[in-house]
Amino acid sequence: MVQRLLKLPTSSSFFLFGARGTGKSTLLRERFASIPHLLIDLLEPSEFQSLSLDPQLLIRRTDALPTQTRWVVIDEVQRLPNLLDAVHRQIESRSLRFALTGSSARKLKTQGANLLAGRAAVYYLFPFCAKELGSSFDLDRALAWGTLPILERAEDDDVRRRLLQAYTHTYLREEIQQEQLVRRVEPFHRFLLVAAQKNGQIVNYSAIARDCGVNERTVRTYFEILEDTLIGFLLPSFHESVRKRQRENPKFYFFDAGVVRALAGNLTLPVVPGTSEYGRAFESFVIHEIHRWNHYFEKDWRLSYLRTKDDAEIDLIVERPGKPRLLLEIKSTDRLPPGELNSAARLAADISNSELLCVSRDPRAQQIGSARAIHWSQLLGELVESW
Repeated sequence: MVQRLLKLPTSSSFFLFGARGTGKSTLLRERFASIPHLLIDLLEPSEFQSLSLDPQLLIRRTDALPTQTRWVVIDEVQRLPNLLDAVHRQIESRSLRFALTGSSARKLKTQGANLLAGRAAVYYLFPFCAKELGSSFDLDRALAWGTLPILERAEDDDVRRRLLQAYTHTYLREEIQQEQLVRRVEPFHRFLLVAAQKNGQIVNYSAIARDCGVNERTVRTYFEILEDTLIGFLLPSFHESVRKRQRENPKFYFFDAGVVRALAGNLTLPVVPGTSEYGRAFESFVIHEIHRWNHYFEKDWRLSYLRTKDDAEIDLIVERPGKPRLLLEIKSTDRLPPGELNSAARLAADISNSELLCVSRDPRAQQIGSARAIHWSQLLGELVESW
């Protein structure tokens, strides 16, 4: 059993959001294994139909609970956003506690759903982190196939490929078509292919629109859908001015290496050290790990990237409350050559209150000019303890 880093509350209601297949239901089964609770699974057709026809049924069912049952678990609550009014009432009138899971916040946002006015904290669950997998974690396998829980028991790469292909089809069918998040699936399908091929790159909305045969506004909506269904996140451009940050185009990172390769149609291609694909995959891996730890440990770090007009770049900037900014240069090499960090060091000199750190596969911890260079596992080990 994999011990997840996310710690859920024991005495108050909460939302738990995460893309399909990240282990939300498994985590809640473990969390409530010895706690009396009512489970309502909205992926179950009969359950969904009954509550969609009569949302007040939730109140009648929870009113009938025995006194020792104080918890109600509702799986995939975004499928019936109007249930949240009944949830709110039962929290207030009966002091019940609710664990509400969802693989999308799209309907909750667009339909102005009752988000319980602060009575339920919000948590996010992601694919496995390296620390969660411990000694079974394999970097090259993670870069090629990702770390979705459904892959952990796959016996070979052929099974992993089939599982990832089925996952992407399920996303399109159940999350996009059934929930009617787009009017036409075909342009969105083309968009997924283009966006996956440009994973981790600066988003050029107009170019993607041309490639997909839609307008730029539609492409922006598509990226919103990917964020709302937790299939990825936008990494903003760094600037001292918040207003100018918002004007610069972000980068987009799909939430899992295996899923993005499946969407791009690259699962049959190997991810080989020393190639540009390996370098991009390793950069995404490090950024994902920090992004996930930021959520799990509620560090309130603000993440961004920096690229100048002459293409000098800092891969990730981590702004930490009360501490210097951390400037990360991410290299997939297993041996850093001399002069590798000269460009990053020049950029770092112009960013006040900052520290430059190079993260790579090189096992040697060393000082290279103004930069500290460490192995990626050392960075992750220091994240919470030292920072």
